[in-house]
Order: sequence, then C-alpha cells, then structure tokens
Amino acid sequence: MFNSTVCALTGHNQPELLLLDLDGTLIDSVPDLAKAVDSMLGILGMSLAGPERVARWVGDGADMLVRRALADGDEDAAKTLMQAQVTNARQYFDSAYMRCLHQATGAFPGVDEFLQATGKKVLITNKPRQFTEPLITSLGWDSHFEFLLCGDDLSERKPSPVPVLHACKELGISVENTLMVGDSRADIQAAKSAGVASVAVTYGYNHGEDIRGSAPDLVIDSLNQLLG
Repeated sequence: MFNSTVCALTGHNQPELLLLDLDGTLIDSVPDLAKAVDSMLGILGMSLAGPERVARWVGDGADMLVRRALADGDEDAAKTLMQAQVTNARQYFDSAYMRCLHQATGAFPGVDEFLQATGKKVLITNKPRQFTEPLITSLGWDSHFEFLLCGDDLSERKPSPVPVLHACKELGISVENTLMVGDSRADIQAAKSAGVASVAVTYGYNHGEDIRGSAPDLVIDSLNQLLG
C-alpha cells in the first residue's frame, strides 16, 4: 500500500491508520468559501475579499474565517472581535456557504485514486459538521472513512492533539502506527503534539506560508507519492 519512505516514518511498518485533513489537502474549497465570505461581507456593506485573501484565512474553523474576514485579515483584531458580532455575521456566511457548497469545490488531482488505494482512514477537519457531511456525500466519499471528526465534534480541534488522539483511541490503534496528512501548521502541530508522524502537502493553503516551516516529517507534492 504505502512506499518504504512512509513505512520508515512508522518504524518500517505499514501505517494502520491514516488521518486526513479536508480543505487544502483533499479538496480545493476556496472558490466556494470565498463566494460565501464575499456574500457575507456584501450584506454587511464591507469590501469584498476574493479567493486569494480567503485562501490565507482558511484552516481554523468557520468562526475564525469569519473573524478574519470581518477584521480584513488583521489577526489580532480578528481575535478580539465581540462574539455577538461574529455570531451575526456567521448567520450570513452559513446561509451563503450552504447554498454554494458544491458549486466549485472539487478533489485535487489523484485524491480519488488515493482514497480507493488506502485502508483505514479518519477525516479530521476543523470545518463544522453541517458542511462536512453533505460535502463528503456529494463527493461520493462516505465509504472511504471509518468516521468523520469535525471542528464542532469535540472539546478541542486542531492544532490541539485531542482529535488525533480521539481517532486512535476509538479504533484501538497506537499513535506509533498512525500517519497524519495535512496542508497546514494546525495539522502538523496536532500530529506532533499527539506523537503521530506527519506528512504535509505543498499545494494547500497554510495561511500563505511555506509548510516546511512547520517541520513535518515528510513533504509531498501529491498524495500518490505516498503509495508503493
């Protein structure tokens, strides 16, 4: 299944469990997210952001995406916004995103083949479940995952190790025999904190930063590079 480079990450054994991020790793969701963000900003009478800027804001859940949009990308201002303001804007964002959820979002090249070729997998995303489930269904991926862990399922989300450890515990698989694949610093930090080997893809979002700066165990340009 996996090549020798991957096996070396888990002590020369085939990984028993694969943990996969969604946005920026399996799918290019920015076109639809940007459309929803701009719809929200337009209703609020604010300047539109566009896909390039929204791509830098993705990865920490819907609330943080909305905060960054409302703060025009200012990270400090985004974190200090009143929750009531965010909640109001989220209603506009949620409604718009649900309408355009499947319009432009699609799998990155080779992803479908990779999912079919690999064994036990869990999806770990910071995207809320209300969006994740219909999106996975629309892509025909329901049968590929043991279960989905979404951003609002547990007490903590990535970059916390909680979702990673929860997936391992639920399936009775040790962290040493688990591999995490993602595109952002949150994915790599969650894996490292949990003691799980990490693989980063170069084509994702990661807030416009080079993912190598997060020191993943392996960096790849395509998921199919992991296969034997």
